[in-house]
Amino acid sequence: MDNNKQYPPRNINFHFRATEEEAALIRERMAESGITDMGAFARKMMIDGYHVSLDLEEIRAMTNALGRVGNNINQIARRVNTGGSIYAEDMQEIKSQLDQTWTAVRDILIQLAQIK
Repeated sequence: MDNNKQYPPRNINFHFRATEEEAALIRERMAESGITDMGAFARKMMIDGYHVSLDLEEIRAMTNALGRVGNNINQIARRVNTGGSIYAEDMQEIKSQLDQTWTAVRDILIQLAQIK
């Protein structure tokens, strides 16, 4: 790492005021970004113009749905391996759960594609 790197002089001062709530949100977003210098964070946000924060609740729901499908498949495999038969309603339930999961995947991908 080059410690002698010359940075352009930063001689323009920006100043703004914030409420306690806004300051807390700024600090929270700064921590999420991993940037520890307030000036660097402010420059980054002001120049780039946006901060992306992902809500992963839909992905958690999709993961849970995939877990349920996997459990159902395991139960059917156990039944078949012990000489039992597969029931049409079991297969329909798995198909329905897979359809719901794929719908959730498509919705998430559409939302991610809209992030610019």
